[in-house]
Amino acid sequence: MSGIPAVTAVLHDTPYLVTLSDDLGHTWQADEPVDVGGANAGPAPDRLILGSLGACTAITVQMVAARRKWPLTGIRVELQLNPDGKPESGNDIVRHVFLEGELSEEQRAQLLKIANACPMHKLLTGEVRVHTDLR
Repeated sequence: MSGIPAVTAVLHDTPYLVTLSDDLGHTWQADEPVDVGGANAGPAPDRLILGSLGACTAITVQMVAARRKWPLTGIRVELQLNPDGKPESGNDIVRHVFLEGELSEEQRAQLLKIANACPMHKLLTGEVRVHTDLR
């Protein structure tokens, strides 16, 4: 089990191109699309959030199905942020979960509950406090 998750984001002289690294040694990039001045060299921050939720959903569902020895053979999660435009307050994430395999309706219903209980879903739907300082 890993320790406290930690990510560092560094932006140097290339506009909007951010190099991210984590405490486990992974490195990846984020950028903005060309139409807002970026080079589209990596996903934009909003897509990273959607990707985190999608990955967590798929992983959590697979873990539970494997533990219960259910015949889940594949998972696809499609996500959109504010597909009907930005609401007056808050934001809307629409998540479609596609399950492959010979699952019963009861198993499918249980896996939907599991999807809604994945750690990123809980983080995004719970209270989040961000404490910021300058160093």
